[in-house]
Amino acid sequence: MTHFLNNYLGGQWQSGAAAVHTLTDPVTGETLAAAGGAAAGLAEGFAFARTEGAKALQALTYGQRAAMLSEALKVLQAKRDDYYAISLANSGTTKADSGIDVDGGLFTLGYYAKLGTALGDARALTDGAAAVMSKDQLFQSQHLMVPARGLALFINAFNFPSWGLWEKAAPALLSGVPVVIKPATVTAWLTHQMVKDVVDAGILPPGALSIVCGSSAGLLDALTPFDVLSFTGSADTAAAIRMHPAIARDSVRVNIEADSLNVSILGDDALPGTPAFDLYVDNLVREITIKSGQRCTAPRRALVPRGVLQAVGEAVAGKLAAIRVGNPRHADTGMGALVSRAQLDSVREGLALLRQEASVMFDGSAQPLLDADERSACVAPTLLAVRDTDAATAVHSHEVFGPVSTLIGYRDSAHAAELAHRGLGSLVASVTSDDDALLARFAHELAPSHGRVHLVSPAVAKTQTGHGNVMPASIHGGPGRAGGGEELGGLRALAFYHRRSAIQGPATALEQAKVGTTAYGY
Repeated sequence: MTHFLNNYLGGQWQSGAAAVHTLTDPVTGETLAAAGGAAAGLAEGFAFARTEGAKALQALTYGQRAAMLSEALKVLQAKRDDYYAISLANSGTTKADSGIDVDGGLFTLGYYAKLGTALGDARALTDGAAAVMSKDQLFQSQHLMVPARGLALFINAFNFPSWGLWEKAAPALLSGVPVVIKPATVTAWLTHQMVKDVVDAGILPPGALSIVCGSSAGLLDALTPFDVLSFTGSADTAAAIRMHPAIARDSVRVNIEADSLNVSILGDDALPGTPAFDLYVDNLVREITIKSGQRCTAPRRALVPRGVLQAVGEAVAGKLAAIRVGNPRHADTGMGALVSRAQLDSVREGLALLRQEASVMFDGSAQPLLDADERSACVAPTLLAVRDTDAATAVHSHEVFGPVSTLIGYRDSAHAAELAHRGLGSLVASVTSDDDALLARFAHELAPSHGRVHLVSPAVAKTQTGHGNVMPASIHGGPGRAGGGEELGGLRALAFYHRRSAIQGPATALEQAKVGTTAYGY
C-alpha cells in the first residue's frame, strides 16, 4: 500500500495534490509512499500559524504547554511499534538503529516536558537581575525574554526523521512558538505519521504544528522578519539559505547545522592491551556502523599515535569483519542500508576522493549481503588510513556520509590538536584516555573548534553516552564548517525561540512587568 503524504497547513490536511516524489524501501526498491510538489497556500498557512497557532500557545503558561508535550508523548509512545516498522521500511535501519531515532526523539520530547513543568505558571522569562541605572536607584533595566511573534520553520535532514523533528519542535512548542516542519522527502513518512498522530489526537491547538512534504519551493519566501528558521543539511544548501532575502535583508533568525568532519582521538597513553585502547576500538567500530554511518556526529577522522596506527587498524578491521550488512529484516544483519541509491552513489564518489590520499585498511565489500542484492542501497563499512599525515587535505575537507572513517597518525598531543582543528569546525570531538590530565588539556584545546568535547576513560566506559549520541542536556551544533549553530542544551534551547528585550523604567514598574515571569537559568 502506498501512503500519500498530504501537507497540513492552516489547521487542515490538504488533498488533491498529484504525486511527484516517491519514497522507497532502500533494500527492496518497493514504493512505500508519495508526496506532491510545491505546497499550496503557504502564505495563508504560515499566517494562520502566526496568528491562531501562536495566540493559542502563548495564552498558556510554560507548565500548560509542557503538559501538552507530555500528552503528545503518550500518543507517540502508544504507536512506537508502528514507527519502528516505518523506519525499517523507509530508512533501511536495524531495530537498534531505528531506536536511536524513534526513542531518541521521544526521550527528547519527554525531557522538555519535564523542564517546562518546572517553569510553572510563567509566561515569560527574566534574564538576570535588574541593573540600577540612576544614583537614586529608582531607574533600572531588566532583561525580559518573551516568545517570538512569528513561527519556527524547520528544514530537516534525511537521517533522523523522528529525532530531527522533536529535538527542534519540543523547545519551540514549549516556548509558545508554532512549528512548520519540512522533512527531507526521501524519509518523510515517519515524520508525517508522527505529526498526523499528534494532530489527530487534538492535543495541540490548530496552527501549532504543521507539515510540508515534497518540494521546499516557496518556504523561505513565506517567512517574515519575526519568524525563525532552523536548517540541518549540506553546507551548499546552507550557503544558499543565508543569501535568501528573508535572512539577508529581513534578518529572520537562522540556526544552521551543516557538514561536520568530527574527530575521535586516542590518547598516547592508551597502548594496545590497555582498557583505554580496547574502549577506543569498540567505540570507533560502533560509531562507524550505527545507522550505516549516516549520523552528522559520526567520527570521520580517527586520530591515533603513529606508533599504534597499524594496531588500531587491525583491531578495528577485525571487528568490522564480523558485522554482516544487508536487509534489516534478517536476524543476523548488524548494519542495514543507506537511505537511497543516490546516497550510495554519494558515498562511493566520496570514497574515491579520499582514496587518492589514503590507503584501505578494511573493505567489507567482498562479503556477500544478507538477503539483499546489488539493487539495494547497502554499502559495506570501510576503514582508510592517510599515507602522508601533514600533506593530506581531502580527509579534512570532504565528509563521506556513510560507514567510513579514516585513521590519521599524530606525533604528539599538540600535533593531534592541530590536525583536529583542520576540520575548520565540527559538531563533536572525542578523546579516549586513562589520563585525566591529558583529557583536561584536550578539553580546553579542542573546545574552540568543536561544539561538544566528549571525554572518555575506562572509569566511565559503561556510563558514557557515546561520541555520536546527542543528549538534550548538552548543546548540539558547532562553529565554522559545522554551520555555526546551537540547539538543545537544556533550557538554553528556549533562547532561540524568545526575543530578549531590555525593559527600562521605574523600579516599581519593572516589578509589575516581572509578574508572571520566572528566572531564565540553565
